[in-house]
Amino acid sequence: MTDPVAKLPSELDQLPDRDPEETAEWAASLDAVTKAAGPHRAAYLMRRSLQHAEGAGIALPKLLESDYVNTIPTSAEPAFDGDLEMESKITAWNRWNAAAMVTRGARYGVGGHIATFASAAWLYETGFNHFFRGKEGDGSGDQLYIQGHASPGIYARAFLDGRISEQQLDNFRQESGGDGLPSYPHPRRLPWLWEFPTVSMGLGPLSAIYQARFNRYLTNRKIKDTSNSHVWAFLGDGEMDEPESTAALALAAREQLDNLTFVINCNLQRLDGPVRANFRVVQELEGAFRGAGWNVIKTLWGNAWDELFQLDTTGALIRRLREVPDAQFQTYATRDVAYIREHFFGAEPALAELAKLLSDAKIAECFYSSRGGHEARKVYAAYRAAVEHKGAPTVILAQTVKGYTLGKGFESKNANHQMKKLSIDEFKGMRELLGLPIPDSAFEDGLVPYGHPGADSPEVRYLQERRAALGGPAPARRVHAVALPQPEERAFKALYKGSGKQEMATTMAFVRLVKDLMRDKETGRRWVPIVPDEARTFGMESLFPSAGIYSPLGQTYEPVDRDQLMYYKEAKDGQILNEGITEAGAMADFIAAASSYATHGETMIPFYIFYSMFGWQRTGDQMWQLADQLGKGFIVGATAGRTTLTGEGLQHADGHSHLIASTNPASLNYDPAFAYEIAVIVKDGLRRMYGPEAENVFYYLTVYNEPKQQPAMPEGVEEGIVKGLYRFKEGTPAGADAPRLQLIGSGTAIHWALKAQELLAADWGVTADVWSATSWGELRRDALESDEALLRGEERVPYVTQALSGAPGPVLAVSDWMRAVPDSISQWVEQDWSSLGTDGFGLSDTREGARRHFGVDAESVTVAALAQLARRGEIPVSKVKEAREKYGM
Repeated sequence: MTDPVAKLPSELDQLPDRDPEETAEWAASLDAVTKAAGPHRAAYLMRRSLQHAEGAGIALPKLLESDYVNTIPTSAEPAFDGDLEMESKITAWNRWNAAAMVTRGARYGVGGHIATFASAAWLYETGFNHFFRGKEGDGSGDQLYIQGHASPGIYARAFLDGRISEQQLDNFRQESGGDGLPSYPHPRRLPWLWEFPTVSMGLGPLSAIYQARFNRYLTNRKIKDTSNSHVWAFLGDGEMDEPESTAALALAAREQLDNLTFVINCNLQRLDGPVRANFRVVQELEGAFRGAGWNVIKTLWGNAWDELFQLDTTGALIRRLREVPDAQFQTYATRDVAYIREHFFGAEPALAELAKLLSDAKIAECFYSSRGGHEARKVYAAYRAAVEHKGAPTVILAQTVKGYTLGKGFESKNANHQMKKLSIDEFKGMRELLGLPIPDSAFEDGLVPYGHPGADSPEVRYLQERRAALGGPAPARRVHAVALPQPEERAFKALYKGSGKQEMATTMAFVRLVKDLMRDKETGRRWVPIVPDEARTFGMESLFPSAGIYSPLGQTYEPVDRDQLMYYKEAKDGQILNEGITEAGAMADFIAAASSYATHGETMIPFYIFYSMFGWQRTGDQMWQLADQLGKGFIVGATAGRTTLTGEGLQHADGHSHLIASTNPASLNYDPAFAYEIAVIVKDGLRRMYGPEAENVFYYLTVYNEPKQQPAMPEGVEEGIVKGLYRFKEGTPAGADAPRLQLIGSGTAIHWALKAQELLAADWGVTADVWSATSWGELRRDALESDEALLRGEERVPYVTQALSGAPGPVLAVSDWMRAVPDSISQWVEQDWSSLGTDGFGLSDTREGARRHFGVDAESVTVAALAQLARRGEIPVSKVKEAREKYGM
């Protein structure tokens, strides 16, 4: 019978075989080994051969998965550079105080997480004592993306170091009094400690990759040498299920970001249970990272396992470890030794014989506690290998036990993520396990005490000495505020004067402005243009040859459009970040650049331009991350509005991004109608974000792809543009008794309002004033602040109320957004209010067709205005019907 495997097609079938006879001899040898020594021996020889070939420089595809053992054997571990006994004491204090802090907080029902840090304590402690560079040394120090649920352990270490008080520990998750600690890493809430918000899982690993990439960008553009900075991202194995966690792995490998290390705490548990109950998450992650081109280090087993591996002369132990699913291995950590002997070692005779050589104590040690992530020497060896590896990023897969040292009630239990406290008896058991000198009398008040060996104790001195040698405390956020000079006025004046008879979309106006600002001698090089593969859509191709597209390899090919004026130019010092089709990646770029003023002490001015529909809707969580990280810059929603992007239809039709953006307190949202408004807004934004009194805000601007003649800027409108509203064109009175009203438009809708102004005057004898609402959001923000002032007894009138005060007639607002956007200011308008908008789903049509569909075109505005006047009794109701018929509605 023919072997069916031989019939399977292979890529090797396409390659010439110079010596078929030799090939057959190799195959026969493999068959002979398989028959004589078994398939496991044959597989071992094949892998040894591949390893030898790799060492000899023979190019071969790499295996994506290795055995379930440590990458670095005990015999190859480097000497430990520190006092292990002292570090064990420090780690014990940190474990205790982290658990005490959360348990004490349970009195107030504020919650907290204990088990995550308990499993990862040595992963952090080893880094703090030996690897993580602080900001007081050379360069910017390292960037630490701390796993959010491990924050109690970081607070505990800061307490030991004297950076946090006992009172602050007791105010964990109770911030309103002003002396509390935020639940997770939040730079906006604790800006001297935290640099990066991470607990929205998946965003930490994505941002870490782009942070490492941005570090290289700064170096290659000669803005700052970041070669001594290393990015460390601490992640959970469950967190790796988030699509953002693995979205940019190929980018990190492609750009050879060996300044980046992922440390994945593989405790095999997520929030409700096993990460891969029926599978092995470590092996899955290894394959994913190796396939993406990363260097993978597995740190799975502690020293207690060395004896077992030495006794495993048949390979049975390795085979068994490879086949046991994660959920079963979790069960072994909670059952007695007899159960392990039966269910693990009883799987095959060779294992049963091996188990006879092991004491119960040895089996218990191996299966209950001996994990690579719990042993400082193992972690140290992995970290040392990671920072010394060149040419690729590294991921360390460190196996731990979730809830380690917290007692049998916590360790490896499915529910331990939600368990918020230990009993006094459990703490006493933990005290004995950790060897801490805490007397029983300390528990007399019924509360678990905090522990501290003393500010001048050997433990604290050691901790501080290690940190001093590494460049100061960590984590730490430092801001060296250096105000940027205002750019020359020339760039703004080009838009102030308008476009004359030439038509220009506001998207193009913004790009032209930034192009001119990038030429500024003082600040031009600090602009960071970011675009997700739609630069030509937004008219940015003119920046390609002048600014260049960033690539760490430069341009290793001749571009197909090299003979054209605006050819595709990549450069090692390129200024543009063209991310491909990834809004999440582009947003991660923006965050890194937007917070560079703190991370590296180098102020950058990022602007990220994208289809407005694919911004806040798709990456709104990252916008919150940006706000948490106190980032600054310009986010630009191009091809904005629900009716301006003709033909693209529902999925491209954005009528709601301003509504979503309004929920973010750090976002200043503008919907400019004209080019000169953009110039005024950007100029003021540069002052507010980068001036002497810099604010921790960012801007969201919407611009449109609809070409229009851009008027020159009227005199005296700058304040209104910045505050959000000004009268653009006063209506010509149609007569002494003519009805009058106010039309407010934003963005491209101003043109519908202006045409409606003409129709109302020419066809119906109605006078309308047209106002430009550059920011519904800023008008509302100011009004809310006025309301708050009233509660404090301060008299303050909202700007929108002041601006419209005394304006005759009702007010009709129109925009290319949902009505909820303009309606957000209605309660502060003294006149009768109504609005038009684009509520509902978008559709494919011409601009005219879409606007008639939503009832926001000039004719619809005219009819709505007449209806408003009719309701007030200022014109006959019959005029409304007549208008509808006249305009074909």
